[in-house]
Amino acid sequence: MYEALGVVPVINGFGTATRVSGSLMPEPVIAAMREASGSYVLIDELLASAGRRIAQLTRNDAAYICSSATAGLVLATAACISGDDPAVMAAFPHPGTVAGVPTKVVIHRCERFSYDFSVRSTGISFVEIGPTREESLRGVRTSPDELARVLDGSVAAVLMVPNGPHTYGALPIGEVVTIAHAHGVPVIVDAASQIPAVENLWHFSGHGGPAPWAHALHAAGVTKSAPESVAGLGVDLAIFSGGKGLCGPAPTGLLLGRPDLIDSITRQGSPNPLIGRPMKVGKEEICGIVAAVEWYLATDFTALARRYEADVRTVIDGVDGIRGVVATRVWPSESGQPMARALVTFGPEAPLTRDRMQVRLMGNRPRIAVWNEGDDGFHVNPQTLRPGEAAVIADVLRRILRSA
Repeated sequence: MYEALGVVPVINGFGTATRVSGSLMPEPVIAAMREASGSYVLIDELLASAGRRIAQLTRNDAAYICSSATAGLVLATAACISGDDPAVMAAFPHPGTVAGVPTKVVIHRCERFSYDFSVRSTGISFVEIGPTREESLRGVRTSPDELARVLDGSVAAVLMVPNGPHTYGALPIGEVVTIAHAHGVPVIVDAASQIPAVENLWHFSGHGGPAPWAHALHAAGVTKSAPESVAGLGVDLAIFSGGKGLCGPAPTGLLLGRPDLIDSITRQGSPNPLIGRPMKVGKEEICGIVAAVEWYLATDFTALARRYEADVRTVIDGVDGIRGVVATRVWPSESGQPMARALVTFGPEAPLTRDRMQVRLMGNRPRIAVWNEGDDGFHVNPQTLRPGEAAVIADVLRRILRSA
């Protein structure tokens, strides 16, 4: 099919970003989608049953399957604004036309991100607190009082985005939950990219439980210790991508958390003719993400952690000894995930610049996609590499650099 369309596949060292098609689905997911495609069902019934299964698997009280993590942001915000009020549900994207409705969402300045337009599409405005991203990297932190001062009847929710180093200036999620709940305000966490760690599925909004990824890192020799378990932080709604770390269908996401908010989301989601109607998820994808969660929870995480580390080492060794090129292991990932990547940096004496190398990598067969870092480097992310592809990347890098 790709050949017929004139599209050339890539080896994905970039990561689970949508622009490089997320992740690859394992066979149990594909089989579940194929089976689902053979029958008609009532979508409401399927969504409810699949949500109960996801909630059980992830130690949450309730769950809803949406069409992406970005759709999850829209639906989560809408639920926090409307509650169970049908008049407010019908008023989106202008909820302020209904008297007394909260139309503000609090967010840390250092956690503003490119997809927060999804939250704004419900008709809300942001209230920013704390330092900018640049200030947070210099050590400036948000004070608890700053959050408490803005929490009044106009605020529908607090949005947290635990996504890498730029969040260092934000208050810890547990502290935000305590302050927000004292004012009757729910907390949403956008955890789209936060798998691994698998325990995040029950850490943010669930009841807590074991820490499989932390133990895998310890068993693989990556960390010196691991907690026995993680506690639940009490977040009202946590949002995860189905098509990133979970390796489910790309057009899926998970909303986990409070049953009353999940009920509001269900009422506003497809197939109902409200704000979530354009965000349709089909029967095949619903069954696919259930199968993906079941498959992922059965993963040998120690073997996975060892493979990630080995792939990073393979890339680093591939450019060893080439003048002007330095490769190092960096931690954590660009999304703050507890996993390593290989950072390849091109100095003035390197045979090629970073940009020229990227042109060569995309012109290679197979094509290779990598994640830019600054003006002179790129990362290779092991999360999206298939077995043997790290060695291919190392060989291609070495060959191009030596020929140059």
